[in-house]
Amino acid sequence: MKSLDRIHRFTSAQLIVLYYISAVIIATVLLSLPFTHRPGVELTFVDTLFTAISAISVTGLTVVSTADTFSVPGYFILMFILQFGGIGIMTLGTFIWLLFGKRIGLRERQLIMTDQNQSTLSGLVQLMKQILSLILVIEFIGFLVLGTYFLQYFPTWQEAYLQGAFAAVSATTNAGFDITGSSLVPFADDYFVQFINILLLILGAIGFPVLIEVKEFLTYKGDNYRFSLYTKLTTSTFFLLVAAGTIFLLVFEQNNFLADKSWHESFFYSLFQSVTTRNGGLATMDVIEFTTGTLLGVSMLMFIGASPSSVGGGVRTTTFAIAVLSLYVFARGKSTIKIFDREIEQTDVIRSYIVIMTASLICAFAVITMAMIEDSFTLTEIIFEVCSAFGTTGLSMGITPELSTGGKSVIMLLMFIGRIGIFSLLFIIRGKEIKENYHYPKERVIIG
Repeated sequence: MKSLDRIHRFTSAQLIVLYYISAVIIATVLLSLPFTHRPGVELTFVDTLFTAISAISVTGLTVVSTADTFSVPGYFILMFILQFGGIGIMTLGTFIWLLFGKRIGLRERQLIMTDQNQSTLSGLVQLMKQILSLILVIEFIGFLVLGTYFLQYFPTWQEAYLQGAFAAVSATTNAGFDITGSSLVPFADDYFVQFINILLLILGAIGFPVLIEVKEFLTYKGDNYRFSLYTKLTTSTFFLLVAAGTIFLLVFEQNNFLADKSWHESFFYSLFQSVTTRNGGLATMDVIEFTTGTLLGVSMLMFIGASPSSVGGGVRTTTFAIAVLSLYVFARGKSTIKIFDREIEQTDVIRSYIVIMTASLICAFAVITMAMIEDSFTLTEIIFEVCSAFGTTGLSMGITPELSTGGKSVIMLLMFIGRIGIFSLLFIIRGKEIKENYHYPKERVIIG
């Protein structure tokens, strides 16, 4: 009873973190079961824990080859874990509660609001139902399309549809795991496979509220449907980043990796790698072939990550957009951000800078720590790995399996923080909000 009382005193953010820790423990136990491994394969506890955290955080960084380590039952368990990590603990939790007839009370709604980064308690249960149904429908269509198409690549229909199912779940949840043994490199010349994966990656990373609003728009019977400011801002930022990333790769790699490629090969290589930096982790080539400048640019894109309330991590697209817009309006001599006939709350501007500053400090500390622990790797490799882990992207320059236990611990912590989000991390240590009853005289200080 005392333990239950203690749990009831936890804040929503603290409980969400506790739930994700519990999910990691359960995933570690499941992936430790002998039948999930191929014959003769044994995983150490650290490697199993690393894989479990990578799956729950839908990152995709691995210290072992998924294809060579896990059996077919292991693949299905991994897909199940990816669903929890991608859609969110509370989304699937709400479905289970409703399945057993449990009433969704205020406490549960607060947890859903925290897990999905929402600002209001109204309509949350309906939101969870829509998220779950949309993602499952997207994954099922992806499975049918890819599975059927893979019949030409694999000897049996069972293997083709298994590959299709895993690829659809991995792409939609932006997990970055693969059972081909070499990501999407075998399909580097197959633009159909790449297009379907790009579509699934975007649908998973663009944000659940965006998908719901698009669905409502398509079924709306009235004359004028108004999209929310969130949808307008995050969608425009998302696709601007994809376009900017594609152009960046085309320009910076034209005399290197893309030097001997045709225009359509160059375009698809650049487009796919740009989309996957939003949070995908899948790749059609080995990123180690990029130049140092390109790798650092890709690291920045991974640090930004996907949209809020999506399967992705990073500081998120709206955070980046508001920070850039605030710089722009300051340079123009204005004091408020006005966009899409709306004005951004000053609180959201402050929150954006808090997220970026906290994330930068965490990643900087991780880079310094990794540089001290892993002295056999270059600084570029470490920065790339750190940004990939924090952004829950999963791209790697191949150093993950060679990391020491200390290095793996740093990456595991970053993946977990990337999944729960910066504000959940800050709210763990934050006490209850205290209303200030008095203020001191204000005084200006020199800035810059």
